[in-house]
Amino acid sequence: MELGSISSAPRTVEEIFKDYSGRRAGIVRALTHDVDEFYAQCDPDKENLCLYGHSNDMWEVNLPAEEVPPELPEPALGINFARDVMSRRDWLSLIAMHSDSWLLSVAFYLGARLNRNERKRLFSMINELPTVFEVVSDRRRSKEKSGLDIANKLKVSNKRTGDGQIKSNPKPADEGYGEDDDDEHSETLCGTCGGSYNADEFWIACDVCERWFHGKCVKITPAKAEGIKQYKCPSCSSKKGRQ
Repeated sequence: MELGSISSAPRTVEEIFKDYSGRRAGIVRALTHDVDEFYAQCDPDKENLCLYGHSNDMWEVNLPAEEVPPELPEPALGINFARDVMSRRDWLSLIAMHSDSWLLSVAFYLGARLNRNERKRLFSMINELPTVFEVVSDRRRSKEKSGLDIANKLKVSNKRTGDGQIKSNPKPADEGYGEDDDDEHSETLCGTCGGSYNADEFWIACDVCERWFHGKCVKITPAKAEGIKQYKCPSCSSKKGRQ
């Protein structure tokens, strides 16, 4: 695996940030664009495997370095063992979080000789980029939004064909979505309390910000929703009042 020698390791803030960015790009690629290939390589029957991001924007699943201590901090060990005992989404999120930790540890290992201001500048540059976990989560939410968009379209269609339709739970009444759709909506969060979607509870969508809310959190019952043609959540209503 590509580790490079300490003598040729990045030394300036810019060089270390470039190294960080390349390694991060490789890991992001593994967990998004190349996720099927990455998943296949993480065979639980193999020995302890690690996900490495390289400075040339490439990724690699491999055994940990044999030398002790290693030339660079090592990423999380044994990522393959949990592959089949966790949901794919949770497994990828866990690896993303471990990868963020590893990327920071490598960057600040390489920056051990930086002074205080240089370390601050390095972290500031790193902090301008979304974390790997944020990228993976955003990718999930974009899939989620497509499902919610369909639900919103169905809701609008119902309103056009009959006044006062209830704006119900955030999933379309389409049997074809099946379990995958339920999995996506399990990540839908209430805009007020942050609670997760539950099919047994009444939810309502704001027609302005398009966020979903527990009916109980915004004091809207199914019966009350029947008389609402366009619902505005408390936040959107207060914004209009301040204008």
